[in-house]
Amino acid sequence: MSELVLKKLEQTREKMIQCGLEKGFLNDETIRLSRKLDDLLNLYQHQEVHTEYNVECNTLK
Repeated sequence: MSELVLKKLEQTREKMIQCGLEKGFLNDETIRLSRKLDDLLNLYQHQEVHTEYNVECNTLK
């Protein structure tokens, strides 16, 4: 799942940068892509923390 999120992160980041350069960084679409990128980053971070927690719990057993 993390690999899929990473791929979407990279695609969204590229789209946001391109949109910002073409339409401006205050453009509604650029801002929408920025928010989508924030959501994906939060999801990825949550997955990583959850994965680390599971690894730590399994090593304590």
